[in-house]
Amino acid sequence: MSNAFEGKVVLVTGANSGIGETAAVRLQEAGATVFGLVRREDALAAARSRYPRIHWLLADVTNEAQVTGAVQAAAKQGGRLDVVVNNAGSGTFAPLDQSTAEMVRSQFEVNVFGLTNVTRAALAALKSSRGSIVNIGSAAGHRPMPGGSHYGATKAAVESLTRSWAVELAPFGVRVNTIAPGPTDTPVFEKLGLPKEAISAAKAQFVKQVPLGRIASTDEIVHWIIALADPSVTWVTGQVLSIDGGMSLT
Repeated sequence: MSNAFEGKVVLVTGANSGIGETAAVRLQEAGATVFGLVRREDALAAARSRYPRIHWLLADVTNEAQVTGAVQAAAKQGGRLDVVVNNAGSGTFAPLDQSTAEMVRSQFEVNVFGLTNVTRAALAALKSSRGSIVNIGSAAGHRPMPGGSHYGATKAAVESLTRSWAVELAPFGVRVNTIAPGPTDTPVFEKLGLPKEAISAAKAQFVKQVPLGRIASTDEIVHWIIALADPSVTWVTGQVLSIDGGMSLT
């Protein structure tokens, strides 16, 4: 892999698993100094053991004070901040009549408020470096998702924030884009608390909706995170890039 990010400092939220973990590792391999944001102490210790060359920070994205402290620490230790990958996310799936206020609130707190907290805390450093923000949305943000309506609503909000921030921050040279993955092979399925047979059935149901007929690997998603964040890409902002095997077309 080329050292396109040599001398650059990158912050990845939710960096201890799934897309975030792969993004942190691949960006570090591309030459970046990577700071990974993790919510739980046990997850941070495990991540540090697996990837000691990545700088790990503890913060819950829904806690504005924790986020501000962590982002400031990353910018101070790194001497700058060039890229923020807003990957931390939460998804709870249930039909409307089984949704609770807490289920709805928790998703908005992480996916919308948390993303906003991180981005706002990083703004001064990103303006200084004329940096880049890559938000992680979802095909659910622009495609109906029965049983996942509130999750989809949070990701639709991410798309809207991306477009508005792209225009707002363009005068400062800060680019803002979103990757909208389709179903991806991450631990999210296991976190749903379903039995193994139900997880297999859920994955099979998603595959039926994807024209390319399979679930993506995290590397296939991260390829495009890196492409959009690449410092040489200076003319792309406000875009929502669907990396979903054609799912958005169905």
